[in-house]
Amino acid sequence: MSSADDTYQENKTDVETLRPTATLETDSDSSEFLAHKLFDIPGNDSLTIKTVLVNEAIDDIGFTNYHVKLFFLNGFGYAVDSLLMLIASLTQTQILREFNYEFPILIATNYVGLFVGAICWGVTADIIGRKIAFNLSLFLTAVFAIATGGGLSLSAVCGLSAVSTLSAGGNLIMDTTVFLEFLPSHKQWMVTLMALWWGIGQTVAALVAWPFMVNFSCPETAEVCLRSENMGWRYTFITLGALVLVLAILRVTVVRLEETPKYCLANGENGRAVEVLNRIANKYGRVNPLTVEDLDKIDRLYPVTKEESDKVINFDRLFIHVKGLFPNKKIAYSTCLNFLSWTMIGLAYPLFNQFLPSYLQSRGAETGDGSMNTTYKNAAIVDSVSIAGPLIAAPLVQNKYLGRRGTMVIGAILTAIFMFAYTSVRNQAQNLGFSCANSICINIYYGTLFAYTPEVMPAQHRATGNGLSVAFNRAMGAIAPVIAYYSDTATAAPVYVMAALFIGLAIVSAMFPFEPRGHSSM
Repeated sequence: MSSADDTYQENKTDVETLRPTATLETDSDSSEFLAHKLFDIPGNDSLTIKTVLVNEAIDDIGFTNYHVKLFFLNGFGYAVDSLLMLIASLTQTQILREFNYEFPILIATNYVGLFVGAICWGVTADIIGRKIAFNLSLFLTAVFAIATGGGLSLSAVCGLSAVSTLSAGGNLIMDTTVFLEFLPSHKQWMVTLMALWWGIGQTVAALVAWPFMVNFSCPETAEVCLRSENMGWRYTFITLGALVLVLAILRVTVVRLEETPKYCLANGENGRAVEVLNRIANKYGRVNPLTVEDLDKIDRLYPVTKEESDKVINFDRLFIHVKGLFPNKKIAYSTCLNFLSWTMIGLAYPLFNQFLPSYLQSRGAETGDGSMNTTYKNAAIVDSVSIAGPLIAAPLVQNKYLGRRGTMVIGAILTAIFMFAYTSVRNQAQNLGFSCANSICINIYYGTLFAYTPEVMPAQHRATGNGLSVAFNRAMGAIAPVIAYYSDTATAAPVYVMAALFIGLAIVSAMFPFEPRGHSSM
């Protein structure tokens, strides 16, 4: 054996002596998660080993009330993102009537804001840290949402709303990233469960908009829509913006968010990573088995090059984080499939919402009495039942035969089936029933994808990868209103195309190379 091999074996033995023996106070099969890393971090043996040690330390500390608080506070971000997207859909008709405009400009500009926010906040969080982006984004979202309600021109309304969604676009990325990086490995399924907040946000938006839009909107028979008779959409923006502001305040008062240990490791801050773990362990009467000396010893055994440890914030760092998503063929393949999935769902779902009403109307379907009250009532019902999607997905992702990939396959196939079936809708009851079924099934898929993507991204580039994935989604969302506006909705062809996209999503889900179930995210 060569001297290099001898050195490797000695180092491997030394590393093994550093690994804490984790004991979990959970169900009988939780031990299978210990030290089961999903993949190595290419090109940095030191970071791979230190990440494994941090994962085992988090497992040893276990699940605490800190994680419960994060579930709610991070869930607020999920709720806000969906809430803002739904506000545009619920209010756009009356906004366009007031400013005498036809093209669905508000939804398009909101998606542009979400696109820019996903990229900017995602990349920035890998450079300045999760904590700053996490706390700041929700405040900005609230301020500009409230300001939107006071817009005196269509340009002002669209511009302010776009800035609000730009802030929220990064907030959603932080929610999954931060929550995942603090969770014990046997609780990673909770990132899927957290998607239930998406439905909660939509339900709150629908319930708030319902009375305002019904009672304070221009009469549908009015030829001219006066601002004084059309205050409902403004009340909706102001009320929900104020609610978001309250949530932002709760984020910085109810719990003091710690910077994630994996971000600290990626930036060479061993002492800070251990301090974070110590504070959580001490507060809840647990023991953190990891010490700074343990992590420093790894760095001595596997020295990190100057380029890897460089923490200067500049544009070169942006490219480093993007490049880090493609370190070898398998991870690059996984990253590309994630981008493809987000792109396909980003086009299919908004188009579904844009095309269906026009398609059903052209085919003579009696989907309701046409009143505003019925429209918002149905919206509230459909949005509330969507909460069932993540509740169904959460146990499925833990099933040893399904896992994350199998759950996404099931959600996508069921969505495709109900989309095909939607073309047979002929009355109000069928419309509401199929809408609810679609809402549940698509959230089985969507909720799992939201959790899966950060799980299979390297920790030091996770926010960037998560942000770019969501950015592809938002870009397609911005295109969807344009396609819907200029396309012919008199045939069922668009509906079949969208259903086919979900079949494609099922195929892509089956092709993912990594199954996070039973493994610690790196």
